[in-house]
Amino acid sequence: MYELLFWRYLDEIYLNNQEVYEALVEKQEVEGLAVLQIEVIVNRINSVFSDWERVDENSWKNPKGKGAFQVITTSQSIKIDCYGTEGKTMNKLVDIMEEFKCPLYDPQVPERYDEMSE
Repeated sequence: MYELLFWRYLDEIYLNNQEVYEALVEKQEVEGLAVLQIEVIVNRINSVFSDWERVDENSWKNPKGKGAFQVITTSQSIKIDCYGTEGKTMNKLVDIMEEFKCPLYDPQVPERYDEMSE
């Protein structure tokens, strides 16, 4: 499994990304993060992946090849667990989240890919 996590900071706020990640994974509310339009974002993911089989409300799998992913949400974050998913598919998910101004935090590295990164 490869994990992707997305959130948006409120203006003028920037916190320790690893601590934010840990709190969000525990489904805790984090002061300084924006509330996301979860339903709109999930609908966007569904439309971009309309040729994928929607296994349930939060999971998709590729009917023509390998790969599946599950979307886990809080009011402030979108976590996407990718299973055997190709890089180009993960990049498509990152691009969708960029539309909502939610850059990727990659906990495997760990690094957040936004303009504040060193």
